[in-house]
Amino acid sequence: MSNHVLHVDQQIKSLEHSLKLAHDEWTRQDAKRRLLEEQLSKREQSILEYKETIETYERARLLLQQSAEYAREQAKQQMETLVTNALQYVFGPLFSFQIEIEEHGNKAVAEFYVVSDYEGIKVKTKPQDSRGGGVVDIVTLALRVALMETIQPKVEGPLLLDEPGKHVSGEYIHYLYEFLKSLSTMFGRQIIMITHNHHLAESGDLAYQVSIRDGISDVMEIDNT
Repeated sequence: MSNHVLHVDQQIKSLEHSLKLAHDEWTRQDAKRRLLEEQLSKREQSILEYKETIETYERARLLLQQSAEYAREQAKQQMETLVTNALQYVFGPLFSFQIEIEEHGNKAVAEFYVVSDYEGIKVKTKPQDSRGGGVVDIVTLALRVALMETIQPKVEGPLLLDEPGKHVSGEYIHYLYEFLKSLSTMFGRQIIMITHNHHLAESGDLAYQVSIRDGISDVMEIDNT
């Protein structure tokens, strides 16, 4: 009888050990799944941001390519000036924006470049190849504003921004929200933005914090006084 009990006890311990191993393996696989889902979500967001950036560039190119020569030069200068001002406002005077238009047959082709000055040497690169994602953010933001101000009939209404300057490093965020304020004043447009950056949130005249509790959105006004 004792041998039978011992045998059953060993079986129970063996099953408990197998169960623990199975649970540990499930935990590892579940953690791996969640990590992959998080990485997938980030990749999908990056793709969406990339598509939005490309769409902005293509809209600017289309505007320049379809304009008559005089109107094209005016639009080119307005875009170059606004984007250059944005880059210099945020990153300093060593940056500028340049649009090159070449005639290919009866078609005008526009290319965009960020020009930076490194110890007296001019370096010209495509925006997406420039220093860090922050440069792309600022170029895209400024181009969108330039399009709103250049396209005829003019697009009215507020400037809606989703995570502006998402990739701009912390040391430049202060300059970004100062630039956004100057845009609002310059063009007489209200700016409505969604952001996770508390510095940008605090820069607004009116700000709200939205959090989710038990599946219900909770909205609280942020005191920026």
